Amino acid sequence: MSKLIHKQHNVSCLLYRFVCPAKYSRKVFSEIVEQSLKEICNDIEVRYEITFVGIGADEDHVHFLVQSVSVQSPKRIIQAIKSATARALFKRHPEIKKILWGTALWTSGYYVNTVGRKGNEESVQRYVQNQGGTYKQLQRKEPIDQLALF
Repeated sequence: MSKLIHKQHNVSCLLYRFVCPAKYSRKVFSEIVEQSLKEICNDIEVRYEITFVGIGADEDHVHFLVQSVSVQSPKRIIQAIKSATARALFKRHPEIKKILWGTALWTSGYYVNTVGRKGNEESVQRYVQNQGGTYKQLQRKEPIDQLALF
């Protein structure tokens, strides 16, 4: 579960969900590679001030649930994750390079969204669906006559 991160001048709880596909949508994430990926992610947590709340892999893509400090943008977080994990996985599992024809592990793209601690997708969906409904006017329709000073 996520925790509040206390820094000198701020307190934050930022959770991001990233989905990163493998290059060419190749099926490279076996159970052994997934286990290595989790170990590598545990090693890089301290270096980049991120916490992996959850990691889940399918054969051709990986989901990361990451908590980070407020000074890091999602782009910088995922660049660090992709770079560090690719280098380490290629070292531990050279067979992955053969599957990917010797190129990069990850595609250049990724999916990211923020995850709330207390809000959920259903409440946001209801909010969005209720947009464009009847507008409840809070002000009077006719103007009020003001006193003239001069």
